[in-house]
Amino acid sequence: MPHAPAGPSRPHGAAHVAAQPETPRLAKFHVPEIVFGPGSLPEAAHAAARLGARRPMLVTDEGLLAAGWPDQLRRHLADGGMDATVWSGVTPNPKDHEIAAGHEAYRAAGCDVLVAVGGGSVIDAAKGIALLAGNGGVITDFEGVDRMVAPIPPMVMVPATSGTGADVSQFCIVTDTVRHTKITILGRALVPDVSVVDPHLLTTMPDWLNAATGLDALTHGIEAYVSRAHNPLTDHHALQAISLVGGHLERTMDHPLEQESRTHMAQAALEAGLAFTNAILGAAHAMSHQVGGLLDLPHGVINGILLPHVVRFNAAPDPSRFVPIAQALGFPGTVGRSCTQAMAEDAAEWAACEVRRLADELGVPKGLGEIGVTAEDVPTLSTMTMADACLSTNPREADRADIEALFRQAL
Repeated sequence: MPHAPAGPSRPHGAAHVAAQPETPRLAKFHVPEIVFGPGSLPEAAHAAARLGARRPMLVTDEGLLAAGWPDQLRRHLADGGMDATVWSGVTPNPKDHEIAAGHEAYRAAGCDVLVAVGGGSVIDAAKGIALLAGNGGVITDFEGVDRMVAPIPPMVMVPATSGTGADVSQFCIVTDTVRHTKITILGRALVPDVSVVDPHLLTTMPDWLNAATGLDALTHGIEAYVSRAHNPLTDHHALQAISLVGGHLERTMDHPLEQESRTHMAQAALEAGLAFTNAILGAAHAMSHQVGGLLDLPHGVINGILLPHVVRFNAAPDPSRFVPIAQALGFPGTVGRSCTQAMAEDAAEWAACEVRRLADELGVPKGLGEIGVTAEDVPTLSTMTMADACLSTNPREADRADIEALFRQAL
């Protein structure tokens, strides 16, 4: 995998972090074929051709159509002898009925391969369409882990945001419009065949989306690193993602056309995706899914509000795991191998404060109340969080009362 050029002068970087040694255990690592680098967009057409595409469905959204990237890719597909059907009927936080409509369009056009250009919503929609194309039924039938039984069509993903990691993950997140919640569909079959990461596409993101997806990548890195399912293979990617976001996200806001910082953030999103798809996530995502499903709000913004509270909750019984996270974010203190409990507590608290500082710099609201969550919503949100698959790998056991207390702190 490509590595980022030298970082900024302040001490960001996984290379500065000495992760605590652990007893080796069996580790599995899912990963698609990855093509990374500026100008790589045409490679998506070559990938589709290798996968046997003749009539691919090109999934995107209206914002990307306006930016022009799908048209470019459609021309590359045509140059390769492929007749693409463009479908753009997906909105942020893809809905169950949108997946159904996309599947109907896929069948009507006789498509054979899914090619997605967009952010996490577009990529999740493409995964949902592929899932229905192979298995039939409705998308909510597949909530949970490994519920699909038949093969699905090949998938090529081209991320246009720097944060979701959906292009390399085994997750598909869809809004259930009946229950007003996001459902998590998880399975090895949902890992795309090819991810083509072209940092050029990131330059057309609006600022709010750049901020939201960047905070999502940071949350992925932090939650994957402390997850119960983490392993040495995921730890490296998680810390590298944390470091890259901490060192470059703010610069992409101030200098949106600067290629170097965009490339750093493209790599951050990729590394975070590789980490969380294999280590899974934690309470911040389990809670965020419910708020997003209820209010149809940007996922990364919700994560930015919740994450400092979840960091403090998870660090309370054992802050040592958060020391490398703090160091990757540029913690100014010195913490060696003989780290005391007090030193670890300081580092964990600094990490929580640094996440909030970054969210402030990006204009993220300080509380859930500012984005429409009320105290009356908390019991329902807490109940729904308890059923979310991401909660199972949170490093600290959390019951309904704990989750409710976290929601109230975050209001």
